[in-house]
Amino acid sequence: MAVTIDPDLTAGQLAPRLERLFELSAQKILSLERTRGPGEGTPVFTVKGRYTSRGWTEWTQGFQFGSALLQFDATGEKRFWELGRRRTLERMAPHVSHMGVHDHGFNNVSTYGNLRRLMREGKARHDARELELCELALKVSGAVQAARWTRTVDGGGFIYSFNGPHSLFIDTLRSLRSLAVAHQLGHGLMGEQDARISLLGRLMDHARATAAHNVYYGENRDAYDVPGRVAHEAVFNVNNGSFRCPNSQQGYSPFSTWTRGLAWAILGFAEQLEFFRILSEQTLEEALHDGDRRPTNRDAPRGGRRLRKPAEGTALQPRSIRRWMLRAATVTADYYLATACADGIPMWDTGAPNLHRLGDYGSRAADPFNAWEPVDSSAAAIAAQGLVRLGHYLAGQGDAGGGRRYRQAGLTVARALLAEPYLSTRASHQGLLLHSVYHRPSGWDYVAPGQKVPNGESSMWGDYHLRELALLLWREARGETYLAFFDDAAMALASDASRRHSRASK
Repeated sequence: MAVTIDPDLTAGQLAPRLERLFELSAQKILSLERTRGPGEGTPVFTVKGRYTSRGWTEWTQGFQFGSALLQFDATGEKRFWELGRRRTLERMAPHVSHMGVHDHGFNNVSTYGNLRRLMREGKARHDARELELCELALKVSGAVQAARWTRTVDGGGFIYSFNGPHSLFIDTLRSLRSLAVAHQLGHGLMGEQDARISLLGRLMDHARATAAHNVYYGENRDAYDVPGRVAHEAVFNVNNGSFRCPNSQQGYSPFSTWTRGLAWAILGFAEQLEFFRILSEQTLEEALHDGDRRPTNRDAPRGGRRLRKPAEGTALQPRSIRRWMLRAATVTADYYLATACADGIPMWDTGAPNLHRLGDYGSRAADPFNAWEPVDSSAAAIAAQGLVRLGHYLAGQGDAGGGRRYRQAGLTVARALLAEPYLSTRASHQGLLLHSVYHRPSGWDYVAPGQKVPNGESSMWGDYHLRELALLLWREARGETYLAFFDDAAMALASDASRRHSRASK
C-alpha cells in the first residue's frame, strides 16, 4: 500500500477546483454565522450536517472566525474580512488568556495572527490601533501557552496538554506557532523573581521532546518501533520528569498510529523548519542560554531506553536543531505516504481493529462508506499542507528530488480533497470537508442510519485546514507571496499580484 503520487500535478491545474472550493466555503461560513449564536457554544463538528458543540475543551473557536479571514484572503470579499475581524475582537479575548489548554496556536494565530498578517501584507486596511491590539494578544497568548510547562529529566521540558502536567500531545506542535510569533514580536515569559524566559527556547525544548518521545525511528525502543509511527501522547513522571510510556487519547491504542496525530507531526515539524530557516545562529544560541534550563543529564532516557550518544537525533545545539526537526518531518511523512490509501486519504488509525476486513485497502482509493472503519479526511487536509511545506523547505535547501517528491504528494492528496465525495457541495450541509472523524474511541461521531461507521460529517479543524491548504495553493497559482504564519523579510512585502488583488478588494 502507498499513495500513488502524480509527478506532473501543479497548483495551477488545481485552480478550478480551488475556485469552486472558495465558492462553497463562502456559503458554509455565512450559513454558520446565520444559524449559530454565541449562546450555543463553540461549533466543533456536525451531526446530520449541522454544527454542534462538544464540551471537552475550547479549541475550535479560532477555526470558525479564522475561516472567514482565510476566505477574505482568497477572494477579497470585504464582508468576510469584517466578519472575521469583528468576531475576533468580540469573542476571542478569553482564548488569549486561557490557562487550561494547549491550543493557543489553533485559536489565536488563526484569528489575531491572520488579522495581523493581512494588515501587514497590505490586503486589508492598516489600522494602527487594531494592529497593536493583535500584537498584544499574540504576545500574551504565546506567553500563556509557554507557561504550561513540565520539566524533563534532561533539563528541557514540554508544554503539557489539557490532560495535565504528565501529558505531552503530538497536536501541540502546531500550537508552537503562538510561541514563535510572540518571540518575533520581542516578547518573553516572565517567571519567578522576574526571570525572563525565552519563548524560542521553550519552543525548541518542546519540539525536541516531541521528536524524541512521540515519534518513532526504528531504533528498537519498544516492540512496536516502526519508523515514522507516532504516539498521540507521551506520558511522563512529573516528580522527576522522566518518560514513562506512550499513550493515545483519540487513537486506537498507544502502539498504533492515530493518523490525525501523524498529520499534526508532519505539518508541525515542516512549518517549524520554515520558521527556523530564517533564524540566525546567534538567535538560536541566545535562546539556548537564557537560564531556563537546569543542568542537562546527558544520559537521560529517551523513549524508554538510554542513548549511547545523547546528541544523536535530538541534541539541542544550534547546528543540530534543523537536522533533527527534518528527520522527524521526513520519517513521519514517509510513514504517512506508506500507510494512506492510494489517493492519499488515510484510515483513522493505522492499527484500527477491523482494517483486515478491508483487504488490500491501501492499493486503491479510500472508501469513506465502507462498513468497517472510518477514514479521516481532516488528517489528510493537515498532512497535505505539511507535505507541500516540507517539499518547499527541501527545495529551498537544495534537495530538488526530495522536495519534489513531498510537494507532489501533497498536491495529490489535495486533489482528492477538492472534489466529491470529500468536498461538501450540498447547501444544506454546514460543513466544507466531509468524512472527518473526531473521537472514535468515545463514540462521539455521528453514524447515520444504514451506516456502520461515521462518515458524511465535518469538523471545524478539518474545514479550516482545507481552507488553509487551498489558500496556500491558491496564492501560488495566482503568483502571490508564499503563505507563512511568521514574519520573513522575503515574505513580508506582498507581491505585485497581491497588491493588485488588495486594491481590487477595496
